Amino acid sequence: MESIGIGALAKRAGVGIDTVRYYERSGLLAPQARLSSGYRRYSELELARLRFIRRAQALGFTLKEVRELLSLSAQRDVARVKRSAQAKLNDVGRRIAELEKVRAALAKLIAACPGHGRAADCPILKALGEDEA
Repeated sequence: MESIGIGALAKRAGVGIDTVRYYERSGLLAPQARLSSGYRRYSELELARLRFIRRAQALGFTLKEVRELLSLSAQRDVARVKRSAQAKLNDVGRRIAELEKVRAALAKLIAACPGHGRAADCPILKALGEDEA
């Protein structure tokens, strides 16, 4: 592939131009070159990097963690990449457990609410208005 502009890069990666610029400002992505006019030019390498960033984010990695993964990738430190992915999986498991508790509490409140009557008698509103113990 010959070099392409920011619009073509964004389109091929399925992101907006502002996203590409944001990743550049964040230091995650850099254009292959700039023309004398100031226009950015990108290669397949930048396209692959942009796709890597988006896929990592889709798996829940923060931009800071993506930066670390890119660094580990450059170092070819597969063991640390695996540990990072395992830590992310553990974090996802904790968040799922928390969400399951929220789900159960909401289901209980919804089941207790008749859906009519005075707002002062609504178990959902009562629970939301209680002081924390």
